[in-house]
Amino acid sequence: GPRVRFGPSPTGFLHLGGLRTALYNYIFAKKHRGTFILRVEDTDQNRVVPGAAEGIEDMLNWAGIPPDESPGRGGPAGPYVQSLRLELYGQASAALLASGAAYRCFCSPQRLELLRRDALRRQQTPRYDNRCRHLTPAEVAQKLSQGLDCVIRFRLEKGVEPFQDLVYGWNKHEVAEVEGDPVILKGDGFPTYHLANVVDDHYMGITHVLRGTEWLTSTSKHLLLYKAFGWEPPQFGHLPLLLNKDGGKLSKRQGDIFLERFARDGFLPEALLDIVTNCGSGFTENQMGRTLEELISQFEVGRITTHSALLDLEALPEFNRVHLSRHIENQGLRQKLVRELQGLVELVHGDQQVDPDVLENEYVERVLLLRKGHISLLKDLVSSDYSYLWVRPSVSRQQLQTISAEVDEIGKLVIGLMTRPAAAFTVEELNKALRSLQKQTRDTKYSSMMQLLRLALSGRQQGPSVAEMMVTLGAEEVCGRIHRALSS
Repeated sequence: GPRVRFGPSPTGFLHLGGLRTALYNYIFAKKHRGTFILRVEDTDQNRVVPGAAEGIEDMLNWAGIPPDESPGRGGPAGPYVQSLRLELYGQASAALLASGAAYRCFCSPQRLELLRRDALRRQQTPRYDNRCRHLTPAEVAQKLSQGLDCVIRFRLEKGVEPFQDLVYGWNKHEVAEVEGDPVILKGDGFPTYHLANVVDDHYMGITHVLRGTEWLTSTSKHLLLYKAFGWEPPQFGHLPLLLNKDGGKLSKRQGDIFLERFARDGFLPEALLDIVTNCGSGFTENQMGRTLEELISQFEVGRITTHSALLDLEALPEFNRVHLSRHIENQGLRQKLVRELQGLVELVHGDQQVDPDVLENEYVERVLLLRKGHISLLKDLVSSDYSYLWVRPSVSRQQLQTISAEVDEIGKLVIGLMTRPAAAFTVEELNKALRSLQKQTRDTKYSSMMQLLRLALSGRQQGPSVAEMMVTLGAEEVCGRIHRALSS
């Protein structure tokens, strides 16, 4: 099967754009029974952030798209970290030097800076003038004997072959006409991206390269490198950009596109996978609520279009609501949510007296089933509106009597209503029933009766409707709270 790779730089957290590239690679691999590889591209050592590589792998695992081969898992084509593969890049550069496809460049940083400034002054794109390309072997030997620093550059030839991109179709970029010969090995023995990705894709047996469209114009250069090595290139497919819905670049500065943040805020990974593919293309249908299995079965690389994908993050809570409902409906996933919600309740309400009964699995599970579709995030259930579920009120009978003298009668009526056989009410039915109960009181107004019930059930003056509270609490808990209030 095919072998594909995701090659992030460990310079920070994994963000939504990176997740989307990884996801397309993962889906492609699973669809065609292939292998998905994580390769850490850390050749720019000054920008490496300690722990970032592990963080990226952790987030892929969290998102449910774990790599088959990676620094963490190992595999037959390792090491999977570029800084541990320097020997390979050194050998590859030496081979290109020997064949004349590459040459040593002794230009000082100062000279290159002057070239750059000069070009900018003339309003041209800076490019290396290929000066060292013309050094004779004797001149090279002399400079080396003087101990001069050098880098290795690749000789760009004119007349590139067109290639067929899986997304963009036929393409070619006459690189030699617009840029100078690129550095492939720096003075410190580290490769540049162009050399490292070609060498690694070859030795790791990569068959398809699915990467961001920003690399499309470099592909002709990479193909010239493959040709110089005499290697068979992989197939390329470039993925259109992921942009904000107003067409601007996703801002990493706001920090609101990093996976860690979504995980911390309690969004489900499925909701993220769904939204980043929903705004893109490559699938037979784009309805909200698709699972990873559905994404895999619906995926066709030929369906990816070239226009940018516009991401509307304001829709994420809605996506999450749909996926959370699916989790609540599923017996196994629901048990996981029960444990998670119990943990949240202890975290948020732990300093108040949380009754152990209120944390019983059965009660917590009922709450989930009843609020399914009403909440976007699990943590909504520990917001102040829902505190009545977890913290039993301490309300005295006297407090209730100030609202209505008929406390006992109302209590009896409601307990009678809730203990009827088959009293599984909807909010609408319960509202009707409460209206008719009020008619059985002597002189308590409907609004006062509701105020009294709200206080007895939640200890608060405002919050969700009384009927909603009663349905969510359940008959047993409602009766228990009214009993306690009346007998205090």
